[in-house]
Amino acid sequence: MPKMKTKSGAKKRFSLTGTGKIKRKHAYKSHILTKKTIKRKRALTHTTTVADPDKKNILLCLGMK
Repeated sequence: MPKMKTKSGAKKRFSLTGTGKIKRKHAYKSHILTKKTIKRKRALTHTTTVADPDKKNILLCLGMK
């Protein structure tokens, strides 16, 4: 069988932590920033982890399972 390829879009968007969690960035921080409050933009800057129902699909895209 051929090797499983990693989805290049997922490779750029997600990264694994040492404990096996998946890190992601927040959406809605790329354009039309003038109407968003400073507090909202600052909150969107930080990274967060992926929700449990989505982990399986993302790991498949990353070629982990």
